[in-house]
Amino acid sequence: MRFWGYDSALEASFFIDEGALRRIQPDARPDESGFLNAFDCNRDVICAAAAKVYVRGSRGSYDLVAANF
Repeated sequence: MRFWGYDSALEASFFIDEGALRRIQPDARPDESGFLNAFDCNRDVICAAAAKVYVRGSRGSYDLVAANF
């Protein structure tokens, strides 16, 4: 699942993989709706992990995997 974060006027793209979503919500249904729900229910945790990997101006895209959680 791809989402975007903003640092002032800078936009950064993030990708969270299925393994990461399963780590933060093991009972998520393995379909689009289940993963979207897992993302929505754990948005604060996901944003905190994204903030940890983000480096201003470093690159345009960041991957979040199970190890980030």
